[in-house]
Amino acid sequence: MAISTPIEIRRRLLARRHPDHVAEVPSERPGDVGRPPLDFEAFYRSHYPSVVRLAYSLCGSMPVAEELAQEAFVAAHGRWRRVVGFDRPDLWVRRVVINRSISFRRREASERKAFARIRIEDEHAAEPFLADEVVWQALRQLSPRQAEVLALFYVEDQPMAAVAEILGLGPETVKTHLKRGRAALAAKLDEMGHVR
Repeated sequence: MAISTPIEIRRRLLARRHPDHVAEVPSERPGDVGRPPLDFEAFYRSHYPSVVRLAYSLCGSMPVAEELAQEAFVAAHGRWRRVVGFDRPDLWVRRVVINRSISFRRREASERKAFARIRIEDEHAAEPFLADEVVWQALRQLSPRQAEVLALFYVEDQPMAAVAEILGLGPETVKTHLKRGRAALAAKLDEMGHVR
């Protein structure tokens, strides 16, 4: 079964509305008289750059924009007998690019949300990674205050002022615990035969 062109469809609709009046619908667009049917390859070459620019302005990624434009032209090629009959086939391609850009942005937003949820779940579920269990065993053998200061300063990467605030100590007291804690940790590691 042959696909009707938009011009043939308009003829049939007008004939149904006014059966006794035969409407004159031009078979060709103005300016098309004597022109051969639009060649898809020429259409593609002339509109591809501007369609890519449109896609890029909507998605912000040149590789994605090129892919969206190519998908739109592939869709046009598959329906070329119908699309070529439109007054502006390039507008049809642009509409396809816009629709696909909207789908891309929605999919990207959904993926970002999913990755954010996974990252948050992983951060809450994961246990701290301890690179060297011997070091952590030695740290746990120090006085509680020295262990707290070393853990906050080195593991949590807290500045001295934050360590003081968290523990309710003065900055000088924190410095003293940090210095003594490092020395005590080094001594414990030596006792345990750990090479530093």
